[in-house]
Amino acid sequence: MKRLFPESWYPRLALAGVIASPIGFPPASAQEIPDPPRLEFAFEVRAEVADPVVVGELPIGTRRIVDILGGTFEGPGMRGTVVPGGADWQLIQEDGFSNLDARYTLRTDAGDLIYVTNAGIRHAAPEVMQRLNAGEEVDQSEIYFRAVPRFETGAPELEWLMRSVFVATGERYPNGVIIRFWRLH
Repeated sequence: MKRLFPESWYPRLALAGVIASPIGFPPASAQEIPDPPRLEFAFEVRAEVADPVVVGELPIGTRRIVDILGGTFEGPGMRGTVVPGGADWQLIQEDGFSNLDARYTLRTDAGDLIYVTNAGIRHAAPEVMQRLNAGEEVDQSEIYFRAVPRFETGAPELEWLMRSVFVATGERYPNGVIIRFWRLH
């Protein structure tokens, strides 16, 4: 086959969508944006939390630990309780931006356990975050609270939790948190 361009040009031309890639990729098309993945509601957690314990001021922010006291969860085909004993390890920057690392256990009504690790962020205007972190109730629409959970369970009927990617939205209230989990398809 006769080459129209020097051999070294082909990877760049393929990336630019001018020609089909020599390694089998279809040509790139800057005009077409693929459809986004679909989200499916999985379940909602309503957790009661303790007052934060401030570990201290660190060079990278304030470390707080918020114990999870219990709660409930429910979604299509599953429901149960939040097992007391988990916590959210938070690192709060000066402007209120919060890195969240929550770890807790759910128990289904059938007795199966689900271990949850939830890495997330929460932020809003500094004055909103100041009120929220002081334990005041604030308008939840003013807060960006998102997380990426992972699940572990030994229950075969819940294996789908470990074989899917999820995203979560959150709402923080003075004595509790609502987390809604969405399965990415």
